[in-house]
Amino acid sequence: KRVPVAEYRTQRRGGKGVTAHKPKEEDFVDNMFVTSNHDDILFFTDRGKVYSLKCYFIPDAQRTARGRAIVNLLQLEPNEKVCAMLPLKENAEGFIVMATKNGLIKKTALSEFASIRKVGKIAIKIVDGDELISVGLTGGNDEIITASYEGKCIRFSENDIRAMGRDTQGVKSIELNKGDRVVDMCIIKDDAEVITMTENGYGKRSPLDDYRLQIRAGKGVKAGVFNEKTGKLVSLKLVTPNDDIMVITSAGTIIRVSSEDISRIGRDTQGVKAMDLEENDELIGMAVVKEGMKVLTITSNG
Repeated sequence: KRVPVAEYRTQRRGGKGVTAHKPKEEDFVDNMFVTSNHDDILFFTDRGKVYSLKCYFIPDAQRTARGRAIVNLLQLEPNEKVCAMLPLKENAEGFIVMATKNGLIKKTALSEFASIRKVGKIAIKIVDGDELISVGLTGGNDEIITASYEGKCIRFSENDIRAMGRDTQGVKSIELNKGDRVVDMCIIKDDAEVITMTENGYGKRSPLDDYRLQIRAGKGVKAGVFNEKTGKLVSLKLVTPNDDIMVITSAGTIIRVSSEDISRIGRDTQGVKAMDLEENDELIGMAVVKEGMKVLTITSNG
């Protein structure tokens, strides 16, 4: 569904937020991002395919509405699931970078995704047990950060990744410990700070310099202190002082706060409580907010 950003007023950190979605039983909010009505939205699926749709074709809905089943908007195959989305401005150029749960990363020229048919197009080769988790647009000489559930994080140059065709797997971005997985990826922009969020609602801002540049495929550095109180890392984004952030829980509750309300402290700390969660609820995503944009959400059942 598509909802105006103004539906979510800015609150102080540590609050309970507002209801953003009322999912059906056994469904939960799985993804959220902020975009503009006239952007093209690329939808990447667990089959490694990509579909395209103008944002304004996604139904505008009330904040508490369930939204429309995505199979009514895209010609998905049976049991195919959307797992990542990317908004694109008109005349965008560069490369699409794709990160997977098992630590692979791949770069493909944006021109390879021109003229996507209604039945979709192959974007990446996904092997059994892996999953696409994040997609971004780069200019060719950017830097990238990937972060894992156990709290490891690596920053490396885009030039460490050679451009590949669409039907390929990619290369290793980070050396993961057994049982760990990549949860987020960001493209570094100038004057940005790193903001992290844990599954129990703890967040912090840290200087980008705290995350030193390394060679791709290393073990990375700790993105914070993670324990029973904080829970594991679920999201890492880049923000500027004028940005708001929105965090959403599996039960469909959202809180919108100014990024400056999240304490600016060192990387190797646990952070402060950004959201007061209900029992058995957990934080599952975060998006950076620009004024005049729309919030898109998707649930696990599409």
